Amino acid sequence: MFSGAHVILYTKDADADRAFLRDVLGFDGVDAGDGWLIFRLPPAEVAVHPTHGEPRHEFYLMCDDIGRTLDTLAQRGAEVSRPVSDQGWGLLAAVRLPSGGELPLYEPRHPTALGLSL
Repeated sequence: MFSGAHVILYTKDADADRAFLRDVLGFDGVDAGDGWLIFRLPPAEVAVHPTHGEPRHEFYLMCDDIGRTLDTLAQRGAEVSRPVSDQGWGLLAAVRLPSGGELPLYEPRHPTALGLSL
């Protein structure tokens, strides 16, 4: 029924953050016109969590080895904005986007849905 998911990051410096996704994270993409880049993401999953506050959405990149991933990203010029912390369900960290926002990364310690077929 569905062919994919489309994630949108709202940012104060779209050009810089697009360059970061392309050059630092190494995501391939297409130009949808006028430099409007759309990037291919790794396989994804979605979870639904309860909240007592206002509903919100979060975007995390998952990795198999968060230490190695952070080292590679730092070598490519990324700033680690949140060092690795053990959350029980996984190891969590973040890198700073050029616009100032954070992009969280985590190494899951829970079963993932990534290998399931559609």
